[in-house]
Parts: sequence; structure tokens; C-alpha cells
Amino acid sequence: QAQLVESGGGLVQAGDSLRLSCTASGRTFSHDTMGWFRRAPGKEREFVAVVALSGAYTYYADSVKGRFTISSDGAKNTVALQMNSLKSEDTAVYYCAAGVTGWGTTKPTALAWGQGTQVTVSA
Repeated sequence: QAQLVESGGGLVQAGDSLRLSCTASGRTFSHDTMGWFRRAPGKEREFVAVVALSGAYTYYADSVKGRFTISSDGAKNTVALQMNSLKSEDTAVYYCAAGVTGWGTTKPTALAWGQGTQVTVSA
């Protein structure tokens, strides 16, 4: 089982930027993708972005496309999410994930999850 640890959450104002980071350890050898999901208050968990650890591709939810950038260091099993032009609707707990599948479908999911980091964007 992989262990994922996130960092970088916080409170910012609308229009600001924030960078989330995540490091995976443990049984990560079978995970060729890492990504981010989020859960806003009173809403279901939603997919945000995924990256291949090989660097071959990235994929974003429409709601963050053009504002968020996901990147990875496959050798170090790390993934980052650069969030620019933040909006109040981006307020959520953000979860790092490994072994992400199903993006672009109605049921994206992952094999391993971090504990989550809170991102709050004030209007």
C-alpha cells in the first residue's frame, strides 16, 4: 500500500495562486499515474487532474483547465498542483491520489489516497 502525504494548502484570496505537493512512499511501483481530487463542502468528491509519471500526458477537469497545472517527478514519486487564478468555488479539501483511472468518465477513482489538505479561497 502506498502512503501519500500532501502539503501546501491554506487560505488565499480569489485571484491568488497556491501550490500543492504530494510525495508517495511504500508500494508505489505499480502506480503509473498520480493526480488530484477534491471534495467541496456538501458535494461529492471530484476529479481535478492526472499526470503520467512518465510525463507522457496530463488531463484536467474542465473546471480547472487553463488555471491549474499538474506536474510530476517520476523518479521521486512526487506530484505537484500549481493553482492559479483561484476562485471561491475552488474551496475544497484536495486529495493526492496514486494509480488514478477513469478520468474523462463519470467514475474516476484511484488505488491510493492521501489524507487531504484544505484549500480555502475567500471572495
